[in-house]
Amino acid sequence: MSASILIVDDEVSILNSLSSILEDEGYEVSVAKSGIEALKMCAVSPPELMMLDIWMPDMDGLETLRRLRELVPHTQVMMMSGHGSIETAVKAIKLGAYDYIEKPLSLENVTLRVKHALDQHRLEQENRTLRTKVERKFELIGRAPAMQQLKQIIETAGPTNSRVLIGGENGTGKELVARAIHQHSARANRPFVAVNCAAIPETLIESELFGHERGSFSGATTMKRGQFEQADGGTLFLDEIADMSVSTQAKVLRALQEQQFTRVGGTKLIKVDVRVLAASNKDLLQEIEKGTFREDLFYRLNVVPIVVPTLRNRREDIPLLVKHFLHVHAEEQGLKIKQVSPEAMDVFMQYEWPGNIRELRNLIERLMIMVPGPVIEASHASVALQVRPQLPASLPAAGAQPASPLLTRHYDSLRDARNAFEKEFIARKLREHHWNISRTAEDLQIERSHLHRKIKLLDVEMRPEA
Repeated sequence: MSASILIVDDEVSILNSLSSILEDEGYEVSVAKSGIEALKMCAVSPPELMMLDIWMPDMDGLETLRRLRELVPHTQVMMMSGHGSIETAVKAIKLGAYDYIEKPLSLENVTLRVKHALDQHRLEQENRTLRTKVERKFELIGRAPAMQQLKQIIETAGPTNSRVLIGGENGTGKELVARAIHQHSARANRPFVAVNCAAIPETLIESELFGHERGSFSGATTMKRGQFEQADGGTLFLDEIADMSVSTQAKVLRALQEQQFTRVGGTKLIKVDVRVLAASNKDLLQEIEKGTFREDLFYRLNVVPIVVPTLRNRREDIPLLVKHFLHVHAEEQGLKIKQVSPEAMDVFMQYEWPGNIRELRNLIERLMIMVPGPVIEASHASVALQVRPQLPASLPAAGAQPASPLLTRHYDSLRDARNAFEKEFIARKLREHHWNISRTAEDLQIERSHLHRKIKLLDVEMRPEA
């Protein structure tokens, strides 16, 4: 589909010549003789690019631009003028214009700059789409009273610079809460850096947090900026902070107090502006009594305490979360979205969810991949959760598909489980297409080369039919 352009000028000769040039280039062109007419047209169908003359009667181009930004903020605007000045150009750019072009217009110059403006518009549109996807991925889902209270605290604490200590069981979504706080803050457009303190070896955590200078220890062949530096101006999230050693806690405390530190092996003081959010699934007051967590660091971090509710305490949110994860995994995996039977939803509602949201998300992903039919039945959910089905095994729910034996196997990690599921899924698709690689790849919506790599990586046995 060709890009849409609206030309706004009170000179008919400019409208005719410019529209003719751009139509020859393949664009869909509309014209308006005044700013008022242009705004009415934009309210009905906003163009991707507006070419706007500055000097017009009744309403000049700058005023039209100002009103346009309130009406359709994402339309790209290129200002035109035969009596321009640096001051006028600066005003236009400050009001949100992308470019400024002087009359008389050069054919080559116009077509090139129009192309650049539309390319920039597409990039900005893609960026907004990606940002929306990321925000949806980290969205806090839930209407339960406990979640309403949590969201209220986030909205209150987010705009401040106060430190927040987030507690809760594993899998409840502590990082999602931290990201929500960041998004509600004035730092939302600055970096959000997450550090899992439990996943970093004690010998490396200081280097990871504060960076190191070249040659400061064996293997330090280059200078490295730490997470505090990378989060400068934004938010640093220290997850599982109770797993940090007492000696490292002391250095973190000093960095929080002074907002400055030195890299490992360095002498230069590095100043940063970082908001620190921390989380732990442990009772830090008990850790203080045991001598494994510093009391002064606890009080430094615990300005605003938040406890994320377990899934057991917000069961009314389970249907919302199931629906959300079905859509997320369908989009991520390129699969058709499945329905969940009322009986299967009852199984989800009655389960205790020791792994909380993380366990539910992983379960939905597993069922999306492994359930062969369009509906997830109670039998599938029960076997996957390894709980007693609501119906006897001899009387499965109407229309229920037999659960895959893969659902009952033990796996050491999610990666092992996913590889097993992918292997069976690819083998089944190959059989359906009589081992034809091209048709199978087309059905799976992947490249043939990608399918070949998967077959080799997963050791899918090829058995062409005679």
